[in-house]
Parts: sequence; C-alpha cells; structure tokens
Amino acid sequence: MKRTFVNRLLSAVLLFGMIAGNAAAEVSLSINIGPPVIVGPPSAMVMVPGTGVYFAPGFDVDIFFYGGYWWSPRGERWYRASDYGGPWHVVRRAAVPRAVYRVPGDYRQAYAREHHIPYGQWKKEHGRGNGPGKGHGRGHGRGD
Repeated sequence: MKRTFVNRLLSAVLLFGMIAGNAAAEVSLSINIGPPVIVGPPSAMVMVPGTGVYFAPGFDVDIFFYGGYWWSPRGERWYRASDYGGPWHVVRRAAVPRAVYRVPGDYRQAYAREHHIPYGQWKKEHGRGNGPGKGHGRGHGRGD
C-alpha cells in the first residue's frame, strides 16, 4: 500500500510538472517592481511632440527625461533619478510632472516615426542629462 501511495504521488507530481511546463510555455508574466535597472546608455532619444518629454525607445522599461531628471513608472510607483543609470528613488505621484505622467500609454507606437536623436548628440544638447534645470521644461515637484 505504501508503494501505491508513492507511485500515485510521483505520478501526480510528474503530471503537475507537465501541465505547469506547458502553461509556462504559453503564458508570459511581467511584474514591474522596484526601480528600473539600466545597463547601458540609450541608443537614441525621441521627444513626445509638444511636451518637452523625451523617451528612450531602446529600453524595455518606460523611462522618460524631463526637467533635468529621468522618470520611470514601475507598477503603481514612480521613480526619479538624475542619471539614467541611477540611483533611482521613489517619488510621490504628485512630484511627477504632469507632462510625464500624461504621456500616452501607446507612446512607443504613436511616436515611433518621430525624429530619433542619437544619444551622444542629445547629451551634448542637454548637458550631461543630469541634475535639475537641464533639458526642456523644468518640473517643480508639484505635478507641473
């Protein structure tokens, strides 16, 4: 009887593994928790027309530049950094400039044909891309 129980248990585990394996092959899950991890500079920057907000089209995470800071939403939280590589700090939503959080959700597709500025050129035009006051439009931490 003990052997039958072990055989059934092993069969159940194998069956579950096969089902889970098939399900994993068909389902993709992405959870945006924590600050973005950027391992290299963007290849280019693109401005969202009429906003002064730039985005980096080559990244898999949403990352924007506005008012001298880099901004990134991750789930319900927003992060800000003075350099795209961090360090990233959690900020209140009220501190995120309105122009940034109003970028349309489909911005990558909507603005794919906008002018791509090579990052080196963009960086020269915007200082180092670090610190307050660099770049177009300056967020003031009040949802401006």
